[in-house]
Amino acid sequence: MDNIEKKSADDLEAGPSFSDDEEKDPFNISRTKDATIERLRRWRQAALVLNASRRFRYTLDLKKEEEKKESLRKIRAHVEAIRAAYRFKEGVLQGNGQLPEFSLVSSGDFPIGQEQLTSLTRDHNISALQQCGGVKGLSDLLKTNLEKGINGDDADLLKRRNVFGSNTYPKKRGRSFWMFLWEAWQDLTLIILMVAAVVSLALGIKTEGTKEGWYDGGSIAFAVILVILVTAISDYRQSLQFQSLNEEKRNIHMEVIRGGRRIEVSIYDIVVGDLVPLNIGDQVPADGVVISFHSLSIDESNMTGESEIVHKDSRDPFLMSGCMVADGNGIMLVTSVGTNTEWGMLMASISEDTGEETPLQVRLNGAATFIGIVGLTVAFIVLIVLLARYFSGHTKDAYGKVQFQAGRTSVGDAVDGAIKILTIAVTIVVVAVPEGLPLAVTLTLAYSMRKMMADKALVRRLSACETMGSATTICSDKTGTLTLNQMTVVEAYVGEKKIGSPDSNQLSPMLTSLLIEGIAQNTTGSIYVPAQGNADVEVFGSPTEKAILYWGIKLGMNFEAVRSEASVIHAFPFNSQEKRGGIALQVPNSEVHIHWKGAAEIVLASCTRYIDTNDRLVAMDEEKVIFFKNAIEDMASRSLRCVAIAYTTYDRERVPADEEQLSQWVLPEDDLVLLAIVGIKDPCRPSVKDAVRLCQIAGVKVRMVTGDNIQTAKAIALECGILTSEADATERNIIEGKNFRALSDAQREEISEKISVMGRSSPNDKLLLVQALRKRAHVVAVTGDGTNDAPALHEADIGLAMGIQGTEVAKESSDIIILDDNFASVVKVVRWGRSVYANIQKFIQFQLTVNVAALVINFVAAVSSGDVPLNAVQLLWVNLIMDTLGALALATEPPTDHLMHRPPVGRREPLITNIMWRNLIIQAVYQLSVLLVLNFKGKSLLNLEHDDSGHANKVKNTLIFNSFVLCQIFNEFNARKPDEKNIFSGIMKNHLFMGIVALTIVLQIIIVEFLGKFTKTVRLNWKHWIISVVIGFISWPLAFIGKFIPVPATPISNLFKRRNPPSIN
Repeated sequence: MDNIEKKSADDLEAGPSFSDDEEKDPFNISRTKDATIERLRRWRQAALVLNASRRFRYTLDLKKEEEKKESLRKIRAHVEAIRAAYRFKEGVLQGNGQLPEFSLVSSGDFPIGQEQLTSLTRDHNISALQQCGGVKGLSDLLKTNLEKGINGDDADLLKRRNVFGSNTYPKKRGRSFWMFLWEAWQDLTLIILMVAAVVSLALGIKTEGTKEGWYDGGSIAFAVILVILVTAISDYRQSLQFQSLNEEKRNIHMEVIRGGRRIEVSIYDIVVGDLVPLNIGDQVPADGVVISFHSLSIDESNMTGESEIVHKDSRDPFLMSGCMVADGNGIMLVTSVGTNTEWGMLMASISEDTGEETPLQVRLNGAATFIGIVGLTVAFIVLIVLLARYFSGHTKDAYGKVQFQAGRTSVGDAVDGAIKILTIAVTIVVVAVPEGLPLAVTLTLAYSMRKMMADKALVRRLSACETMGSATTICSDKTGTLTLNQMTVVEAYVGEKKIGSPDSNQLSPMLTSLLIEGIAQNTTGSIYVPAQGNADVEVFGSPTEKAILYWGIKLGMNFEAVRSEASVIHAFPFNSQEKRGGIALQVPNSEVHIHWKGAAEIVLASCTRYIDTNDRLVAMDEEKVIFFKNAIEDMASRSLRCVAIAYTTYDRERVPADEEQLSQWVLPEDDLVLLAIVGIKDPCRPSVKDAVRLCQIAGVKVRMVTGDNIQTAKAIALECGILTSEADATERNIIEGKNFRALSDAQREEISEKISVMGRSSPNDKLLLVQALRKRAHVVAVTGDGTNDAPALHEADIGLAMGIQGTEVAKESSDIIILDDNFASVVKVVRWGRSVYANIQKFIQFQLTVNVAALVINFVAAVSSGDVPLNAVQLLWVNLIMDTLGALALATEPPTDHLMHRPPVGRREPLITNIMWRNLIIQAVYQLSVLLVLNFKGKSLLNLEHDDSGHANKVKNTLIFNSFVLCQIFNEFNARKPDEKNIFSGIMKNHLFMGIVALTIVLQIIIVEFLGKFTKTVRLNWKHWIISVVIGFISWPLAFIGKFIPVPATPISNLFKRRNPPSIN
């Protein structure tokens, strides 16, 4: 147990406290979604950055975040001030026996204008609503039928948008390409290089004339401009991708009632006059008033900043856009949309995304800082050595002539020589400080997010993409995720009778009547019967509600007629905690009927009687209780969801008369009469068994957490492959929610490892399971769709909300939205998560090989001979290949099946693995050996000893430059598959990679053969080209052979860490 606690303490994800390592290392933030502003500020201050505006572009903008909070605070204060002023004015007038005046001003075809509607809801002006004739009068003014809604044809919608506006708000324009170009200029080293280029240009033209003197300065300037241009284009494209994904995140879909039927529309298409059904977890899409409500409670904290839940009734019917339905259900009449609402004004003022950093991005900034410090040190040493050699007369030009002679060399020439040395040193810094390394994360994330949309996953939080690659367990819902969510009642026990296909003739009249009444009234669903009799009936609601309503239709239910026969007194909406919902009805004979519907064994436990086939009320003796329990178990073992329907009568006199007391009334739930137990079939998704097996191969344990009966959960788990056999279906692997929550924290922690199935669980049980697993150092992904799932979704490392069945509250708390509610899509997200990490590692291996080789060759050559084989323009071209083009090629590799045949990526796993070190060292040593041999022995090896000294040096340096670049091109293929021997697997599927490699080769040929004056190169003959290609090609067989060299399991970086004292068990 001590070992477990120690492991948990070492990991930020296991709990809120930070480990000693994390406190010391500002770049070690395992969970950025809960990190404090101060913590985020710390790593920014610790990073070595050449271009802050670019490096931190896709991280959280701390200044804007604070401005956003301040803006929100001001708008909230504004809302409260207006209301307070109105209430004061209303109080004064009422004290004088007057009512505030509310005059109607017609607008277009409507007797009421937008200004009056805005003040009505903004001020919560109840007296104005009464002057309009209440909700009915207001709906008449807006030409809305309170039962059927608006007409909803195109002409009607257009007219309403023209008069009252649309439900959109002006968005701040995204940054233009010129802004990205300007930001790319902000790099300190590039600015120094441009200044050096201008000075060199001026001195060159002065000493050598315009025709020849502009090449040195001009070539550096051109190279810098090219780097800036390519960088800006790449960044701009990423920005456009993020913009489109952000738009997708904001586009919520909701149901509205138009022409008597419920249809789903985008939140942007809602108009004034629309009727919008609201259920627990929904976002209020516009300002409006409630026209019907059952225990409706609204969380207005988004607008008021207060976490208090506000109950809505006829005394306070006003709803504000942007708030969330905390409990109950109702229907609202929309009165204001878009910027005519406080929420719209707020969104218009803070619509710009403030960004977000990911743990990998922070770690890569740390790696870039370390590499940058090494590079700066090397560049500084090179600068000092070259300057010392130059001014001491030890530096010679290509023809062997001493470049600086004290008292003889002109000031201009001396300055020009010093500037050339400075440009080399600064260019080494450009190459050495890998600015593109942290930005490669955003590149691969942008690519992955776009592709994940096609795989039915919408990423809300960037960090979830990469964290999913570390997931060790997935806690999945059953209904709709593992199953199809296409429910049908296939079996029922009515009275003592088991029936298959329902037929009202099989049942007694009273029993049929009560069943139909309970089905039609105690539901949040609805039925639309088209005017033309031959058209199909349309049923709306949750899959369970729809299944029971269809069953009711088969029993002969006339939905509208039954609902019109009784009036609703009070309702207790279904919730996942209680696992049942009820309704109190005033029926025509002055009786009160209370209907309940919910989890079969829970409702059965409250039943004391049942109605037999002869319409007689029979007491529920022990024998009958066992009979019904066996029926439930039998259906559950065949993976049927069991729902019981019951009712009771109640004295009208005992029903609270006062509206406030009625809203607090708890419906009687004892002494119920059982009407029916129905078995609902929800088949497993065809793809789910393969998806679960793939997870198991990948080292990710799938756990089912469901509110369903434990027997149903077990049957589905066996069907899905979560439990492999009946032998696995033991108490150790299966647990009920109530038993789990009754355990102590330590016991929950211990048992959580073994749990495969949790039945009859509440959302709080799911939260407790997530917490227990995280304390065991698991990286937990959780699926959820209900409002009460929000805490578990937030607590989990990756919260996955369901796109179809998920409430807005669940989606807001999630990191990724699974658009098709399919478990197979969850597994695809795991695949993409691993791909993100793998692609970054490929890029690191490639970039570090270039870094090491370029730095060492220039350093050794500078110290030993006072000259560098790779000049400033060549290094800038190498930087372009390494940073922007390399990131594009390697960070956009699509995921492969190979990724799912390895264990999850550990959160503490080093960025550079032992395999990467092996590959990197082999390639770097090879490149350095070849290039250093060419540098010091190139003339003799290439038979250039008898050539002109200046030309021989240029040929040798050109060959070094050409071989170096071709080595990187060939090594780019090696970097694709760090741990696979076949580096060409799937190569033709990555068109971007092949395109970038082809472009690099073409540009290299052009640079060497045609741009020699700019790059200080000479044309190479075919033999030299073959030598360059062979030098590059050898890296392929070398990499292949190198992969047979075994590497230790313990990361190399761990060998250098201070060993922790052994724990005492």
